[in-house]
Amino acid sequence: MLTSLINLKITEHQNNLTIQRPASGLSLQGHISVPGDKSISHRALMLGALAKGETLIQGLLLGEDVYSTASCFRALGVNISQLNAQQVRVQGLGLGNLQEPVDVLNAGNSGTTLRLMLGILTAHPGRFFTVTGDSSLRLRPMSRVVKPLQQMGATILGRQGTTKAPLAIQGQRLRPLHYYSPMASAQVKSCILLAGLMSEGQTTVTEPALSRDHSERMLDAFGANLSIDRETHSVTITGPGHLQGQTVIVPGDISSAAFWLIAATIVPGSNLLIKNVGINPTRTGILEALSLMEANITIENQRLIAGEPIADLRVRYSSLKACEISGDLVPRLIDEIPILTVAAIFARGTTVIRDAAELRVKESDRIAVMATQLNRMGAKITEFPDGLEIIGGTPLIGTEVDSYNDHRIAMSLVIAALNATDKTAIHRAEAIAISYPEFVSTLKHISGQGFKSQ
Repeated sequence: MLTSLINLKITEHQNNLTIQRPASGLSLQGHISVPGDKSISHRALMLGALAKGETLIQGLLLGEDVYSTASCFRALGVNISQLNAQQVRVQGLGLGNLQEPVDVLNAGNSGTTLRLMLGILTAHPGRFFTVTGDSSLRLRPMSRVVKPLQQMGATILGRQGTTKAPLAIQGQRLRPLHYYSPMASAQVKSCILLAGLMSEGQTTVTEPALSRDHSERMLDAFGANLSIDRETHSVTITGPGHLQGQTVIVPGDISSAAFWLIAATIVPGSNLLIKNVGINPTRTGILEALSLMEANITIENQRLIAGEPIADLRVRYSSLKACEISGDLVPRLIDEIPILTVAAIFARGTTVIRDAAELRVKESDRIAVMATQLNRMGAKITEFPDGLEIIGGTPLIGTEVDSYNDHRIAMSLVIAALNATDKTAIHRAEAIAISYPEFVSTLKHISGQGFKSQ
């Protein structure tokens, strides 16, 4: 157990985390880096496995979800070196050469791992695979990727009408498809493109709005035959393709940076520099939303590395105003809505979030959990089927809250606790390790603490 000597008091005990703000003097200062982008880390391992030759990955996220991806592809016969942030080596097998595993492939808590892997495995004729996940992932919907794959000729069986894992796959030779996705989802799009990569002919995915495009950027870098129509939100891949191993430099994850952007915005006197953050336009909805709320954020040192735009983000404390978040903005900040809900509590006026029903089928029902847990702290939040209404300006009071084993919920509650009176005890906070193992140590660092073990 660690207890602070000065300023913010953070106590870790078993799976719980207790936060107690000091009576005065707390501010967040300094410069930090955030873990590698989770979406890019997953895709680098996967495409490296499918490519010919060696892929070198620098800056890989060392979270539990990425470990799940590495474990699955090792079980499929891919030689992946020990995971670290400096350099990971992946010896690719080439398209269509993954081996039939001797055991069930377990994606843990990672929906990205399971859904993208389905697109890859279904296109391996003559091989049989079974995939599953933890108790949370086994409750999450898989039909959004299963149905289009079945239209391509995939043979997949599973629970509840093949809508839930575990899922059994008999690899087949797939046919191309033009899929009109009912939702803007990078996981759905990526799954179908990966299946199309190993099919004969052109496979196209058309979305109602732009979703994150890390798969397209990386597939292009690895040598896939891609064409993009930004006016219709369509991507076409021509298969069968050929991928060649590459060097991938993973930028800092803007989803992880979002917690510090909002923490520094709502804690008086704060001034943080967050270095080397990926600012891919399909991921910067969080910056647009905070701009609408009049946050004091500047983008510095912009550059392009391995096809991905990167910058340093300077954030200072500011007085926020309410806004509406809806429409095409939502797919570009869907993972950041829990922490944006915290920002809205400290804004002037009433913030409304709409068109975010997707949050109900994440690691938890993030709409319901954020509303109930923050309301326990004194917030005034009303649920909609597809979003939230947050009345700003209500002081928060520390109490006992629960992460529901959701990493983004846990970190959002920690940031809310920074501006709450009394102690906030966050149960099942170990979920933070799924995407940001260094989160608590970073908070200790920027709050200027000294520590001793007890």
